[in-house]
Formats: sequence, structure tokens, C-alpha cells
Amino acid sequence: MRMTKKGFAALVAAGSIMGMAAAAEAQSVRGVTKSEVVIGQHTDLSGPAASYGVNVANAMRLYFDKVNSDGGIYGRKIRLIVEDHQYQVPRAVQAANKLLHRDKIFLMAGALGTPMNNAVFPEQFKAGVPNLGPLTAARSMSAPFHPLKFQTYSTYYDHIRAGLKYLVETNHRKKICTLYQDTDFGKEILEAVQDQTKAMNMAIVETATNKPTDTDFTAQITKLRNAGCDLVALGAIVRDAILSYATARKMGWTDVDFVSQSASFDQIVASAPGGVTQGLYVGAGTVMPYRDTASPQVAAWWDAYKAKYGNDPNIGAVYGHGLADLIVTALDRAGKDLTTQKFLKALESISGYRDMFGGPVINFSATQHQGTTDVLFYQIQNGRFVQIAGPLKY
Repeated sequence: MRMTKKGFAALVAAGSIMGMAAAAEAQSVRGVTKSEVVIGQHTDLSGPAASYGVNVANAMRLYFDKVNSDGGIYGRKIRLIVEDHQYQVPRAVQAANKLLHRDKIFLMAGALGTPMNNAVFPEQFKAGVPNLGPLTAARSMSAPFHPLKFQTYSTYYDHIRAGLKYLVETNHRKKICTLYQDTDFGKEILEAVQDQTKAMNMAIVETATNKPTDTDFTAQITKLRNAGCDLVALGAIVRDAILSYATARKMGWTDVDFVSQSASFDQIVASAPGGVTQGLYVGAGTVMPYRDTASPQVAAWWDAYKAKYGNDPNIGAVYGHGLADLIVTALDRAGKDLTTQKFLKALESISGYRDMFGGPVINFSATQHQGTTDVLFYQIQNGRFVQIAGPLKY
């Protein structure tokens, strides 16, 4: 059919409009311009978990600064905006609202705290913003499945189940008990103990609970000791892990194993004064590096971190570096014409990924957003976490 000049002009006009619409759509991707991509983080910079929050943010900035100085990703610099929630849920919601609606971030990464993330998720996902590598190992960070939720390492639940299985098989433990915080976090540990004892055709001999603020664990330890426990799973974080284990040893209860999870995987626990945590077992999702035994690559990173921030990196910095590297990997794979969907597809294409510290291999897919369930198993020996097994499954 022959096209008239008028029809041709209309077609050209329509094509121009479609082209402009496509260009406008590309430019309207939240948190993305030709010159930058904006990443947000709500975390604890001045509250009880600040040693984690500050070091995660610092390590990510150190990594992104290097990427930016090298020209960025497809010419885009990475801008990280960090908001302090002081480990308080209302402040986390307030901080996230700023990041989502004022800063219009492209990605939320390294947000700290289980209740904080859970409180923010509805508004965040309504805005279409992905959540990557939250600083909590709760199962709710990846389950139930959501297209915008991605967790990198194994969960508290994984750590306890794998640790119990290992100690029953290796140390021939028979009477399993648990001491856990009377919180949602602690209840997740209890569920892990219940599921693993059932899987091994065993029973829980005794349970005890504590409040996060408790400083005296005499009653709980006495209860568990009187029940004849020879293996105790801890739903503890940092302080209560130290206090409960130290109480048991001070009371002379030594013919028992205690196993905790990554909420206790902090050098503060390993180096507690007087060696009171010597022998404690901990399941975790990553590697605890030390400067004097580090590879040349890790040693160089360690020195650069200390030079910039004036202190040695802790486990939070390890998480932060690995997360930043994963983000850059996905941004690179997503290509120049960055959109949220292309970024999600890039994440889902990642397999066989391992951080420079030698942590577990991370694999994502279109149906699996939990990077790994592998557990690295440690024991505190002479003030350090020493890996004695892993990666473990249950």
C-alpha cells in the first residue's frame, strides 16, 4: 500500500513520541542518572549495634570510593546515603522514608536489624526498591520469597542446625538444651533447635530464656545444668553470649558444649577479658580474618581501611566489603541502560561467587534469593575464632 506524505509524517511523529517516551522512561529510573546511582542504608551509627553499622558503612564507602575514582560503572559514580536509626524501629521507618521518598534510592543495601528491615519492607517494596544483603541473618530477609529480597549468607537457623548436627556427630552429645532470648530472634533459634532435634530423632531436654538486658544468668545455667544437658544452643547476641557462657564456666560446668550463631560472631566475644569464652562454638556465614594470617589481598585491604578510618576492620567491615563487591558485580552485569529489572536479573545470574575472604560460594537464581545455606563452624581458641569445620549442611 502506498503511504501518503501525511501518513508518513504521522508515522515519523509517532516514532518520535515513542522514542522520547522510551528515553523519558530510561531517565525516570529512580536513583539512576547518567552520572550516578544512589544506594541507601538505614543502620545503627550511634546505638547498641554501632560497631556493626559504622564498619559496614565505612567498608562500603572505601570500596565505592575506589570504583568512583576509577570512573565508576559505565560512567556512573556510586553514591551511598547512610541514615542512623540507633537500632530503634521508629527511627528506622523514618530513615527509610527519607531514603525512599526524598532521596529516591535505587537500592537498599546493608540495612541493619531484623525488626527494622521487617518494619520497612512494606513501604520499600511498594516503592519497588530491592533489598540486598541486610545485616541480619533472620530467615525473613529471604523468606517467604519476594522478587525484591536478596540475602547473601546463611541464616541463624542454618547456623544452629548445622552446629548441633556437627557436635552430636563429632563430640557424641546426647542431651540437647537451649538458652535463648525471649524475643523474635530467640524464638527463631528455638525453632532451629526443635527442627534439628526432630531430624535427629532426639528430644530437647530443657529450655531456658533470658531478656536482652539480663546480666545475671545464674538461674538459667543452674536449671540447664540440673537437667543434665551436655549441649546447649544459644540464642544470644554479643553480651549475653559472653555472660551466659562465662557463668557456666565460673560455676565449674565444663562437661558441656555451648554453640551460638552469627549474632555472636564478633571479635568482642572471642577476646572477652580473662579468656572467659574459650571453647565456645559458633556457626557463621562468613570468614573472620586476622591481619597476621591474611592473604596479601586481604592484608592490603586491611591496611587501607585502617589508614582511612584509624582503626582495624571488624566483622562488620568484612560484610560491608563483600556486599559492595557484590553490588558492583551486579551493576556491571546489568549494563549501561540500568533499570531495576535489569539489576534484579543481573543478581539472579550470579553463581559461583566468592568474596576475597574465602567465604561460602554464593548462588542466586530466578527462584532462589538466599545466596547460600553453607555454615562455617568456629571455636574460640586463645582469643580468636578458629575455623574447625565447614562449609557444613544439616
